[in-house]
Amino acid sequence: MPELTLALAQMSAGPDPAENLLKAREYAGRAAKAGARLLLFPEMFMALPQAGEPLGKVAEPLDGPFASALAGLGREFQIYIAGCVWEKAPGSQKVFNVACLFDPEGRIIAHYRKLHLFDALSVRESDLMLPGATPPPVVRAAGFNVGLAICYDLRFPEVFRFMAEKGVELILVPAAWYAGPLKEEQWLTLLRARAMENVCYAAGAVLAGPPFSGRSAAYDPYGVVLVDSGEGEGLLLARLDSARIAQVRSKLPALSHRRSDIFKLA
Repeated sequence: MPELTLALAQMSAGPDPAENLLKAREYAGRAAKAGARLLLFPEMFMALPQAGEPLGKVAEPLDGPFASALAGLGREFQIYIAGCVWEKAPGSQKVFNVACLFDPEGRIIAHYRKLHLFDALSVRESDLMLPGATPPPVVRAAGFNVGLAICYDLRFPEVFRFMAEKGVELILVPAAWYAGPLKEEQWLTLLRARAMENVCYAAGAVLAGPPFSGRSAAYDPYGVVLVDSGEGEGLLLARLDSARIAQVRSKLPALSHRRSDIFKLA
């Protein structure tokens, strides 16, 4: 059954997409050298928002220079690449926050516009971003059924149950999780819960450096931690095995016990 080495890039980022791409290339090379077949970058790693500046200034279409460069990294290093892109929205200086998944041939095989914007704790993403309007896809990549979510989506379990309905085996969560009282514990608890309740792997890559928390992590379908970082920059590696999913689901068949006759996903 398929096995996978997953790499999580816990990196800091600045306002310049070109400089962030240089750092991304370094991480992709390190991940490929370590035997990873899939590399996840954090949310906002394309360019950090700047006070008073609309993200429309750096946003691009999904076939623009930044996304094309990520696709090129996939081709160069023969690795799946996942990460977020600021996508232009027609007629608006606001943008879509889009998680993209590229295959080793450089094709974009999945993209997902963030549904839930973080308007909380003195942050207002809706001032800069537009919400998506479609649920996340689940696609086959690196031998697993892979789904995408973004940061604040973690607080909305219906997103992940939808992916479970589609057969998800690995959930990837790029994040720019803000540091603060109890915030790291909330991030880790929610990520672990999404793995346990949907009996799948869940992994998140988080921006490093103030004001973000770091603490990228990955959990197996039983909630066992595979990797958990500190707050600084670094590349993390987690070993995934689809046989583990089958093993846990056979012992704990929670997904088959759902009362879908009563609770319907909208």
